[in-house]
Amino acid sequence: MQIRKLAYTAIFMAVGVLSAHLVYIPVGVAKCFPLQHVINILLAVLLGTRYSVSAAFGIALLRNILGTGSVLAFPGSMVGAALAGMMYQRTHSIWGAIIGEVVGTGIFGALLAYPIAKYFIGSSAGGFFFIVPFMVSTVGGSIIAYVLYKTAIPAVLTKKLNIGDRAD
Repeated sequence: MQIRKLAYTAIFMAVGVLSAHLVYIPVGVAKCFPLQHVINILLAVLLGTRYSVSAAFGIALLRNILGTGSVLAFPGSMVGAALAGMMYQRTHSIWGAIIGEVVGTGIFGALLAYPIAKYFIGSSAGGFFFIVPFMVSTVGGSIIAYVLYKTAIPAVLTKKLNIGDRAD
């Protein structure tokens, strides 16, 4: 089962990296990427916190190497993925994962992006500048994740591929 979870995580990472060329919203030095939040939530629910955070880190790293991302992807995606997984583990509800993702990315990730933007990118944006774009991105991604979770996920992943039995 471990190999299967790693394989699914790699597939989600590939989708995340490849779709970065198609769907992103540029906001100053940040590139808002709603599909990252979809991936964070679905992996947190289906496979667990460590897979969600690992995929978030891997996608951010690969996007930066390929020039399609910014260093702000690390705090935004990883904190959201971690809180989505922890909240799902606590509540066993998609809503818990969504709240964790929105708070983790939209507030904590955005606040952590400020020192990174200031010292690594040289941005003069204020400390709360990233909250609005990060929040828009994560709420949009969360809506998409909810729709997928309620429609496609039960039919495709949990029944046919047998990965819905996660354990953290």
